[in-house]
Amino acid sequence: MNVQNERLGYPIVVARDVRRSLRDAIRARGGRFVVLCDAQPAVASLARRVGSGASACLAVALGERRKTLASLEAVLDALARTGAERSTIVVGVGGGVAADLFGLASALYARGVPYFHVATSLVAMVDAAIGGKTAVDLAAGKNLAGTFRNPAGVFAHVDALRTLPFRSLREGLAEVVKAAVIVGGDLFESLEILAAHPFSRWPWLELVAAAIDVKAAIVERDPLEEGERALLNLGHTFGHAYERASGYRITHGAAVALGLRAAGLLAQRVTHFSKRDHLRVLALLALLEMPLRTSIEAGDALAAMALDKKRLRGRLRFVLPRAIGDVRYDCEAPRAAVLEVLGLMRRVPADRG
Repeated sequence: MNVQNERLGYPIVVARDVRRSLRDAIRARGGRFVVLCDAQPAVASLARRVGSGASACLAVALGERRKTLASLEAVLDALARTGAERSTIVVGVGGGVAADLFGLASALYARGVPYFHVATSLVAMVDAAIGGKTAVDLAAGKNLAGTFRNPAGVFAHVDALRTLPFRSLREGLAEVVKAAVIVGGDLFESLEILAAHPFSRWPWLELVAAAIDVKAAIVERDPLEEGERALLNLGHTFGHAYERASGYRITHGAAVALGLRAAGLLAQRVTHFSKRDHLRVLALLALLEMPLRTSIEAGDALAAMALDKKRLRGRLRFVLPRAIGDVRYDCEAPRAAVLEVLGLMRRVPADRG
């Protein structure tokens, strides 16, 4: 069984094994192809199977701290050494960092080559590989050097989730919870039910497809983030600040989980988000064993927020829920309220915020 989403003008295929679908897509475009992959053994092994017939298969050591201009230059140089031309197809295999880095490299090489991404992590499947955002980090902040460029196709290889440790699955689930808070309804309620069960019993294919559709529907209406697409940054203004302030020791998924709690706390002060809905979100995050407090000082987090690329005319903008299923973007908040929330985030949420 596979699910195909065409909302964004390119195929997003969700299947337990995407190799046949990917081969068909490459054959339809014709020409030679090169595979780039994360050097992690499980991903590299899949890349070799996916890359049967490729003119080259290049493994790259990845991780958030390696999502840099230096790594981008190394990938571009590696593509050049393979003799890649403008018609050469680049196939990237890996998680969220791979989607960002390899997607940007394909956008820049020879002024743009066709790019397919085989997503092997939950973060990549439901978020990073969808929507055409590509980027690397700068010393000044996360994802500050990048561009919008749609891939030729995305292939969510759901069987790869079976090889991921609990921590990696939890990373991606933070983005799924984010999507569920945005749309509410069946997706949020299904997560509340599933959270009590081991991951081995989760319907991953259907869940991935549902989360992808949330993002694809929003991106379809606002591809360049001129308005509504900002909803997908729920939890990220706080989350990116925690990543940066920790020197990226706090992982992206953990930071988004923290950001969702912080956004809920701020929303209670700004948008009249109800305590009941806030408790539902926190209960879900707790069941999924996501972090709900941080040791980051409020002042350090606020300083990191000042570098957020989502600022407008020097002012921070927040994405805040009014209710589960009703989220607003371009919200402003008093500095005192933001500092209060950052202070509360250092405490165990005994009263759940």
